[in-house]
Amino acid sequence: MSPRDLTIPDQRHPEKAHRPDTGVLRKPDWIRVKAPTSKGYKQTRDIIKENRLVTVCEEAGCPNVGECWSAGHATMMIMGEICTRGCTFCNVATGRPDSLDTFEPGRVADAVEKLGLNHVVVTSVDRDDIEDGGAEHFAQTIRAIRHCSPGTTIEILTPDFLRCAPEALEVVVAARPDVFNHNLETVPGLYPEVRPGARYFHSLRLLQRVKELDPTMFTKSGIMVGLGESRAQVHQVMDDMRSADVDFLTIGQYLQPTAKHHAVDRFVTPDEFRAYEKAAWGKGFLMVSATPLTRSSYHAGEDFEKLRAARLERLAAAS
Repeated sequence: MSPRDLTIPDQRHPEKAHRPDTGVLRKPDWIRVKAPTSKGYKQTRDIIKENRLVTVCEEAGCPNVGECWSAGHATMMIMGEICTRGCTFCNVATGRPDSLDTFEPGRVADAVEKLGLNHVVVTSVDRDDIEDGGAEHFAQTIRAIRHCSPGTTIEILTPDFLRCAPEALEVVVAARPDVFNHNLETVPGLYPEVRPGARYFHSLRLLQRVKELDPTMFTKSGIMVGLGESRAQVHQVMDDMRSADVDFLTIGQYLQPTAKHHAVDRFVTPDEFRAYEKAAWGKGFLMVSATPLTRSSYHAGEDFEKLRAARLERLAAAS
């Protein structure tokens, strides 16, 4: 049998139809997870459906969906389920999105309240079709959650606002999320293939600009490994993030959604992840999560508490 299990790509990715089939590498034991079956999982799923919401957990095929939904945690994806970009790693559908739903921020806030979340992650597709890239919609969602659940901390995972005026980012930061996350996703040398619609140094500058606008706001970014990057390139991205004063780094294994997506170059071993984690702590990040199953919102609530404690500890040491 071939080491690659060929899969049939679904119809959600017409922009990838021209790409050759690469097959999908068989996952090693350390990357396998159990299928979700718990009562908590079903309750979370029902609340999401009742509020007609989209989650990145489902759209991106996250391997941790069973664990997170069983605990009542879900990452809300606003502004629809169709993205205007065609990144070769991503399982979210690409195409022409519908207009924004003005009632969506309220439905997200209602779901957060029903789930009783202490910490919520809100992300979105890229909306290059909107003048502000959806910045005001993010701000409205943050405000709606604050109104319904004032004790809930809010983490946002935003697009890059590449085609927007600088004021778009200012609108989001002014809404004061507790954590501003924007993922670099991969090393700069792989951007033309992996993130063709994005620009590495623009994304890096976005994170730096958040800190300039509000030095107290936590910033977070992450990359996938196993796309063909070298260890030296990963260490350079860490240095770039620290130069932009990023507080929290996540590193996880890239998993190929279909045979038409970017191929997995290799599965990075748990020992290599531990080495990346040790290096990142040494470079001064306040918080690091580096495991094969790490994703941006995986254990986000627990990690936020650790992040806050780490800042207080560092401030106390400096005084």
